[in-house]
Order: sequence, then C-alpha cells, then structure tokens
Amino acid sequence: MEHGSDTDKGIGAGIALGALTVIGAGVMFAGSTQLFKAWGFAAAMLAASLAVVAVQIYDA
Repeated sequence: MEHGSDTDKGIGAGIALGALTVIGAGVMFAGSTQLFKAWGFAAAMLAASLAVVAVQIYDA
C-alpha cells in the first residue's frame, strides 16, 4: 500500500498569488503616475513568478 502526502497548498498558493498578480496588473493599468504604474508592473511580475514557484514546490 502506498501512502502519499497529497496537499492542496500549491493550488491555494497559486490562486492567492494569482489574485495578487491581477491586483498588480490593475494598478499598472489604472495607476495615476508612471512610477505608480511601474510598481504595479513589478508587483504583478513578482507575484506571477512566485505563483509558478509555489505550484512547483508543492507539486512534489
């Protein structure tokens, strides 16, 4: 009998970080200044990267 440790942490982290990605993209789109838009882009890219990493880490 094989015992695995299946978990949904990867899915939960991916969804949470995906939501942060959407928020960052919204800030990038609706930002009032160029600097504010740049910070939105940075947040979106960082959250998207971390979402991919989280899914890969917990997919073991």
